Order: sequence, then structure tokens, then C-alpha cells
Amino acid sequence: MIEIKNLTKKFNKFTALQNINLECKKGHSIAFIGPNGCGKTTLIKCILGLNVVESGDILVGGNSVKKDFLYREKIGYMPQIGKYPENMTIGQTIKMIQDNRKNVENLDTELLEAFELPKLYDKKMSTLSGGTTQKVSAVLAFMFHPEIIILDEPTAGLDPLASEILKNKIIKERNNGKLIIITSHLLSELDDMVNEIVFINDGKILVHQSVEDLKTETQQTKISDAITNILKNMRNA
Repeated sequence: MIEIKNLTKKFNKFTALQNINLECKKGHSIAFIGPNGCGKTTLIKCILGLNVVESGDILVGGNSVKKDFLYREKIGYMPQIGKYPENMTIGQTIKMIQDNRKNVENLDTELLEAFELPKLYDKKMSTLSGGTTQKVSAVLAFMFHPEIIILDEPTAGLDPLASEILKNKIIKERNNGKLIIITSHLLSELDDMVNEIVFINDGKILVHQSVEDLKTETQQTKISDAITNILKNMRNA
């Protein structure tokens, strides 16, 4: 579904990504994790076409992102901090996004209804809490049945009930054959949501394993403990 080949990304003299090679397949939920400044966001932006790919390539559905911008229609994206027109209401914002999409038949409104957002349609975006804005972003990421869903710190700011609703939706869509990519600093929240881990540091992939193999190799039952174990071994090597 997504194939990254020899991707290097530089900003002037700073190398943000170094020779990244990665394959992300349908039906998988993959966590991109690592410390601040490790390259996660740069990699996501390269996939989304927000950063120009110069050295190396990214293929989405077999097509290079350098040659075909229409691949973006296959992607649903939930940013860490959604930015929307402040003078528009929730209802107007959702309708605006729908009006700018080609395929608006058979919309996925499961999250919309679970979050009870229609009750808040008249509220202006400028008045919303961070958590409610996150709910709007989550709804839009899933609404158009994308084949690929990219979620940047998806549970940040959500209350416990909303977090569980979103987690269950992620698992459901993964089981439906979607490719889900999640970035997160909260490793404890990933155990149920993901089945692959990509650990990035200093612009390089240090670990790319299935969660099952990772736990078996480290003899741990939680992703957070498994990653901690691997990092300790790397430091002692």
C-alpha cells in the first residue's frame, strides 16, 4: 500500500530522515514512535505530500507521490492540532469539507454519531475545547472511507470515553483491511490499537517489527516495556 524507498530528507544542512526504507501493508495498524525531533512528523508530511520528496521515493498504491497528487484522496488524516476557520460552526466546517470531496455518498458517520457532534453543530470552531476539535478531526479522517488513515497523536486531549470510542474505531477499520498509521508518545495506549511498531531516532529506523515478535523477543507483555528493553540493550551494546 505504501512503499518508502531510500528516502532522505534534508532541510538546508540538517538531515531529518536518512535512507528510510519501509513497507506499510493493508490490514495493518502501524505505530511510528520515537523521541521529539526524531523524524516522525517529517516522514508523515512526506507521505502526505506536505514535504517535497527529493532523494528517494514514496509509492502509494504502486504510484510515485512525485508524479500523482491524486493519491491523497485515498488518505484520511487527523492532525495533532486541527486548524479550521474560526468563524465557522462545526456543521458548516463538516459541510465545507464534504463539498470539496468528489465522493460524498455513503459517508462513514459512525464517529460523528458516537461523539454526538450533531448536537453541537451550531457551535463555532473558535469556541471549542481542544478535545472537541480533536473529535471533529477524527470524524473527518474516517468519513470518506479512505484506504489509508494517518492519525497524529489521536488520543491527545480526548476524554477517556472518546479515547475508547476512537480506539475501537481504529481496530474495526484495521480489521476491515485499512492501513492505519499512528504517531504517539503514549506507548501505553498502543497495545490494543497496533500490530506493528516502527521506532525512529535521529532520522533512522531502529526497529520495525510486529508487536507479537517484539513482545516475544523481549519477553514483555506491553509495548512500552518491550521498547524500553530494546533501548537498554542498544545502550549497553
